[in-house]
Amino acid sequence: MPVQYDLLDLNELFNFSNISSFTQNIPIEWVESALRLSESATIRRRRLPSDQVLWLVLGMALFRDEPVHEVARRLNICAKGLASEHLLARSGVTNARTRLGVAPVESLFRQTGKQWGQERYPEDEWQGLRVMAVDGALFRTQDNKALREHFGSGNTATQRQTPYPMLRLVALMNVRSHIMVDAQISPFRRGEIPLAEHFLNSIPNDSVTLFDKGFWSASLMLSLNQGDCERHWLIPERKGLVQTTLKRYGEGDELVQMKVSPQARKKNPTLPETWQARRVSYPVKSGIKTVMTSLPHAHYSAGAIANLYKERWEIELGFRDIKSSMQKNAITLRSKKTNLVYQELWGLLLCYNLIRREASMAAVSFNRAPSDIRFKPVCDYIAAQLIVMAASNPLSGTGRRLSELRSGVGSLFLKRRSRPTTPRTVKMSKTRYQVDRNAAPLK
Repeated sequence: MPVQYDLLDLNELFNFSNISSFTQNIPIEWVESALRLSESATIRRRRLPSDQVLWLVLGMALFRDEPVHEVARRLNICAKGLASEHLLARSGVTNARTRLGVAPVESLFRQTGKQWGQERYPEDEWQGLRVMAVDGALFRTQDNKALREHFGSGNTATQRQTPYPMLRLVALMNVRSHIMVDAQISPFRRGEIPLAEHFLNSIPNDSVTLFDKGFWSASLMLSLNQGDCERHWLIPERKGLVQTTLKRYGEGDELVQMKVSPQARKKNPTLPETWQARRVSYPVKSGIKTVMTSLPHAHYSAGAIANLYKERWEIELGFRDIKSSMQKNAITLRSKKTNLVYQELWGLLLCYNLIRREASMAAVSFNRAPSDIRFKPVCDYIAAQLIVMAASNPLSGTGRRLSELRSGVGSLFLKRRSRPTTPRTVKMSKTRYQVDRNAAPLK
């Protein structure tokens, strides 16, 4: 039996004391449910059946610098003996991914994100509230006519298109565990706010959500905070905002009232003419920073709110982990077909969550917080161990190797260092080649 079946077999999913493995976090029932959504059904037992192609998509996320057929060979993904060029043609791998489609990978990501995002860890609350964050990121694709027509691309000040087509990702993250709870993927031209509206229901009660300034919207904030669900929000003040001060709580802390724009009320007639928010200002190195929030003054101090908003940067670090550590700073995604681009990105998000959850389990077993563990070494360590286990013989030793996996991950904790006392500087780089100042920027 191939090692991936052992990895996907799970008896006690939520038992922290159970030493499991990287992919053992996913119950086989979830996988079977996702595979039923495959775009192509067949009774033929192929050399690359759907369950193993799903494993291949995850392997592609771990081994970005390797061709897809080499990923299949390294992880021994084949239904008939050892994976090799004689059994797995390069075109066969692409055809197998096409048969799998996008829906199974997306469904499995959403199911795991929903379940794992609700798990509780030490130090995962801020004054009784779970901390979430919403932000967006852009990914480039291969440059061909079909992808550029579907995903689109940005324009520069000189009306030139950017060198590569781009797609937009908007994600909801549990800040303390770094699990991506939900996400939306769309072509570049679609805005971040409409995408974020799709997963408002995924934000748990008794939580506070940190937004980037690009998500400023009365409709979005009021929809999140309606009722008695205690779903609060925190976002930077929009530049040029017209507001009226209703009450002052202290220096840099006041209650303000703003008008809802006619355009917003036209789109959503249920919105009121005015709405209120708490305005908190605090000093930073560059001057004064102001944030708006629904957190009431009676229970949350201005200083605590100022410190809390610094944690919004954690979702930026999550995007960095995906683009830098998993994608190896590759300029584009590897897929060249529209449906395979979506499949690849959903696979990236699913693989990221798998690594983060395994790291969280390891941190808990060492009585540490999930945020204390380093992502890149964990990602590299798991990838190396999966290659060893895929080629291991006899398979009876797989259980022992899996038990050693988490103990190895648990040794990769961050070392907290004090920041430098002097600011860092970067010297101007010099090149012997002529620089085209009018070239389109590489976004």
